[in-house]
Amino acid sequence: MKRNRARRAEKSARKSPSVGKEKWYAEGLKFTCTLCGNCCSGDPGYVWATKEEIRRIAKFLGRTDGWLGKEHLRRVGLRYSLTEIPDGDCIFLARDGDHPRCSIYPVRPLQCRTWPFWSEMLASEANWTHAGKKCPGINVGKHHSLDEIEAPRKQKKW
Repeated sequence: MKRNRARRAEKSARKSPSVGKEKWYAEGLKFTCTLCGNCCSGDPGYVWATKEEIRRIAKFLGRTDGWLGKEHLRRVGLRYSLTEIPDGDCIFLARDGDHPRCSIYPVRPLQCRTWPFWSEMLASEANWTHAGKKCPGINVGKHHSLDEIEAPRKQKKW
């Protein structure tokens, strides 16, 4: 039994390029949200939402049917994404003059909650630096330890 577990772990380690290698951000990274709204606007993209997240948002918005309409939600293959307005802003990004804010902040999807500690951003220092060109909070402010980075990166549920 233990031998089978050991073999599976060894096989898994061979498949994963990061196993046994030190992560480039092992000493931690700096990030502090500046509330600029850049992560919620710009180029078109997807803000993935699970059915449970959709229900939370619907409830927060006072919808009794537990779902979001086409003005807030679109189907992409087998998944759901929040919609965007024509300029690329997330449908839930409210702009009060120069002060953008998320109108569903307490129930925002996991994808939003874990920014910028996404696997894609952390795949290389170049990716992180590139993201920092749009996000003024990257490489600024609070220092996050490896554990503080890995927890949201690995998080799968809200």
